[in-house]
Amino acid sequence: MFDAAIAAAQPALCVPPHLPPAPQGRTIVIGAGKASAAMAQAVERNWPGPLEGLVVTRYGYAVPCERIDIAEAAHPVPDEAGHRAAQRMLELVQGLGRDDLVICLISGGGSALLPLPAPGITMAEKQAVNQALLASGATISEMNCVRRHISAIKGGRLAAACAPARVVTLLISDVPGDDPIDIASGPTAPDPTTCADALAILSRYGIAAPDSVLALLRSGEGETVKPGDQRLAASELHLAVTPRMALQAAAQVARQAGVRCHLLGDGLEGEARDVGKVMGGIARSTARHGEPFEKPCILLSGGETTVTLRGKGRGGRNVEFLLALGVALEGQEGVYALAGDTDGVDGVEEIAGAILAPDTLARAAELGLRPRLSLDENDGHGFFQALGDSVVTGPTLTNVNDFRAILIT
Repeated sequence: MFDAAIAAAQPALCVPPHLPPAPQGRTIVIGAGKASAAMAQAVERNWPGPLEGLVVTRYGYAVPCERIDIAEAAHPVPDEAGHRAAQRMLELVQGLGRDDLVICLISGGGSALLPLPAPGITMAEKQAVNQALLASGATISEMNCVRRHISAIKGGRLAAACAPARVVTLLISDVPGDDPIDIASGPTAPDPTTCADALAILSRYGIAAPDSVLALLRSGEGETVKPGDQRLAASELHLAVTPRMALQAAAQVARQAGVRCHLLGDGLEGEARDVGKVMGGIARSTARHGEPFEKPCILLSGGETTVTLRGKGRGGRNVEFLLALGVALEGQEGVYALAGDTDGVDGVEEIAGAILAPDTLARAAELGLRPRLSLDENDGHGFFQALGDSVVTGPTLTNVNDFRAILIT
């Protein structure tokens, strides 16, 4: 099922149907995200005329392209390579005319991969804010609101820089709700949120932002491009693939195997440990009493949970979810689970997620592992790696958020 979800979201499959007709003028391809290089390759292989461009992807996620430059940069904490790529991208779209076309390829991870600080903010200050947001427990929507308002390229600014050229943005969604403004912080999407909203988020999570960031937000000079701005009049947005599409492909695999699959939603949010605890209660009741679902069945969900780092572990929302699920199940017979990020990276680890089985806690006890302590330390990766139960995919070249499947036999 996990393989099917990833396969359904491959750019080679989902990008070509959304390509616009060739223009009279130039065609420029730009973009950012973990899937952007694979998206660029799909454009090259299906484009009838000349084109040029630049996209930036995560280290290790590049694929061969002949006419589009592929840059690699750091994720989730930005680096100087991403900074340089963002500057080059803005330069590339200067001076375009109405007959020109810009195809913008955006996928999850683009926020960190296009780190161009607003005037007056240094790269180091932007990195510090980003790091604090990642550890705070803020939702992806809240993090991206702050990122947009301290950026010189996000929040519609990249599309505005392309005006008056036509801009067609193809999106691979990795966010609950599929709002374009939250996918890579919306570099080509109009933004209704404000500097005041960004300040409120920093205050809510107790993030001590640098003085330059606070000054920018308080002055209102960090305002983004708003809905109705004429610079975005020739800009259009298209969702090429969403998390729901990927989960539906996974559900079809279950049904073909004769197992009922209940899709509980593609937008589950909240602390990963809380979601794991709740799902554990539902799975245990189903296993013991056949309620609220008749077994055998699979409980399938997606979305983007959060981890508030309080312990010494490495985080990772999928492994934290699984660890909390395992604690809640207490070795319940007949319940198995897999949770993984469809981009192959859970948190900052080159690990997609892990698997859970009825004997997981017993095997952990034999190794001297204490699941509740591991959970308190946010050390899901250490726990499942010690058991040999990590799921490692390598770069998947796409990103449609988290995949969580619980099988009750």
